Amino acid sequence: MKRINFLLIVLSLFVFSSCEQEDYEFGDILSPTGLTISASLQGADADNPYGDGSGYVTFTATAADAITYKFIQNGVETMVPSGVFTTRFTTTGVHVYTIEVVASGTAGVMSNGATSVEVLYTFEPPAELVAALTTGSWRVMAESAAHLGVHAADSNHTLVGDDIPVWYSAGPFDKADTGMYDDRMVFSSDGSMEYQTQGSILGKDVPLENDFSGPQDRPQDQIDAGEYFYYATDNFTSGWSISEQDGYLVLNLTGNGFAGFYVGGDHTFRITNWTSNEISLKTIGFDNNAWYTKLTNQE
Repeated sequence: MKRINFLLIVLSLFVFSSCEQEDYEFGDILSPTGLTISASLQGADADNPYGDGSGYVTFTATAADAITYKFIQNGVETMVPSGVFTTRFTTTGVHVYTIEVVASGTAGVMSNGATSVEVLYTFEPPAELVAALTTGSWRVMAESAAHLGVHAADSNHTLVGDDIPVWYSAGPFDKADTGMYDDRMVFSSDGSMEYQTQGSILGKDVPLENDFSGPQDRPQDQIDAGEYFYYATDNFTSGWSISEQDGYLVLNLTGNGFAGFYVGGDHTFRITNWTSNEISLKTIGFDNNAWYTKLTNQE
């Protein structure tokens, strides 16, 4: 009987203790207030209001009761407890950029803000790349896999990294029955580029008709899937230059300049890879897709 009473007492104590609630003290929950954001452009002075051309900017965020700060640049988030964040903008010329800041307090309470800066970035293209482009004539590298391809751009219709074409990637000589492989591009040191068509080019029908000489009466076997296999046009000249954007080299063409397969767009081509004899390009076409071509200056 004594043993049963003892067990009942122990069980009662266990149940009582397990029913008690534990209290935790978090302290005061404070929201950051008075968020201020300042920007310091490297080399900026009265004569150089947009900086020294390096593109470097240091942002400083301060707020009362803030524990840490998050800086958001082009969707990329960087946590900086000190509130001092240095970054570099690398789009050639003077451009306006916006940085968002999130100040965090206790228990995750936040305060948001943003600031914009106008920054100059100057750029001198690699001499080796300029020398390569102005050597010989360039053609689509028909014998190589993936010398032509297409894939999605991101949701803002901008190029993403060095991704490869998945929707379509041409095998060697896939486009032999078109006017693509005999085209030649001759880049001159004076900044001009002659596009030698040999009488016709390959491209998407919509931008070809909009940018060149309109619809053409071609046999049905030369028009398929929204493409002109042989769009008749003479040689033409455009301008070319190399710039830098978001850390990538970019080939800029003026007028109707293109790189083997005409897709319209803004005629800027991100250089994803290059040597003295080969260059890989991708651009956003009229259809907001990313189009890829691979060129060589070897016959």
